[in-house]
Amino acid sequence: MLVLGIESSCDDMAAAVVKDGRHILSSVVSSQDDIHKKYGGIVPELASRRHIETVVPVVDEALEQAGIKLAEINGIGITQGPGLVGSLLIGLSFTKAFAYVYDIPFVGVNHIVAHPLAVFLNGRGGPASKTAVKPHTPLPIPSFPLIALVVSGGHTTLFKFDTFVDYTLLGQTRDDAAGEAFDKVAKLMGFSYPGGAVVDRLAKEGDPSAINFKRPYISKDSLDFSFSGIKTAVLKHIKGIGDELSEEEIKNISASFQEAVVDVLVEKAFLACRISGVNNLILAGGVACNSRLRERAIERGKSNGVKVFIPPPSLCSDNGAVIAAAGYHLIKAGKRGDISIDADPNLEY
Repeated sequence: MLVLGIESSCDDMAAAVVKDGRHILSSVVSSQDDIHKKYGGIVPELASRRHIETVVPVVDEALEQAGIKLAEINGIGITQGPGLVGSLLIGLSFTKAFAYVYDIPFVGVNHIVAHPLAVFLNGRGGPASKTAVKPHTPLPIPSFPLIALVVSGGHTTLFKFDTFVDYTLLGQTRDDAAGEAFDKVAKLMGFSYPGGAVVDRLAKEGDPSAINFKRPYISKDSLDFSFSGIKTAVLKHIKGIGDELSEEEIKNISASFQEAVVDVLVEKAFLACRISGVNNLILAGGVACNSRLRERAIERGKSNGVKVFIPPPSLCSDNGAVIAAAGYHLIKAGKRGDISIDADPNLEY
């Protein structure tokens, strides 16, 4: 089955063609980082306007890279939520019209739930382009049941998956997401949006024990997260320095902050594995690109007998391939969307 996946939940417009929920035939992402970085974050109105301009070219490129025609598409997966309502509406409105005209079944997808499916994907890719996600070497895939930690700019969530379409919410952030905290801390140190990669890079040259930021565990048995406090702690620390931050101070703040966040993410993920009696763990979402998080999770997995699966960075951030994969499994399970389906910026899990 050939499924077209379309993702427009935030500032990236993405489309991909995936065969049988596993094989990536194409994956195209149009980023808006250059548009939003001067504002220090995403401007929803600008994001949705840009989506109007890019949705058709991105879908066309995905089909071209895959080397298929519209008539060969068997289904469409489209992000229904959560996300920015204007951005979601662009992708969903396009999909409903597209599906109606060409009589193709489609289904709404929760893109946070879809992110873990990235570890089940492999691809041959199409012709290289500026926006193409590079194909990656097929990796071992997990078996069910499994625990998935989805960490992004807007969400920090733990799930237990029993099948591709049957899952349970175990925990989520009570305030800021981990990715949001990374971006805000980068901004406090004078760096532009997006800041996660900047903090990751600077942390490599800093001392993670230089500043003892309190780990926001909430409680030893909780699977929920909270990152607003550590963001405030960084702010207070920077104000306490008073003068302009030195290069060494920036590196040490980055390393100490990152280590504290990674400590919490890793501890909660493996606590979920212990509580659930599951030894397969997936890390997914944009923050799963963080080198220290990947390193610590793999180390912890080896010492705890847990198999850790992490997608390549190209499939951690928002992309159409995971939406196509989720769409495939939902359609296969008998789920269908109709013309009345609406965007849901607060779509629940």
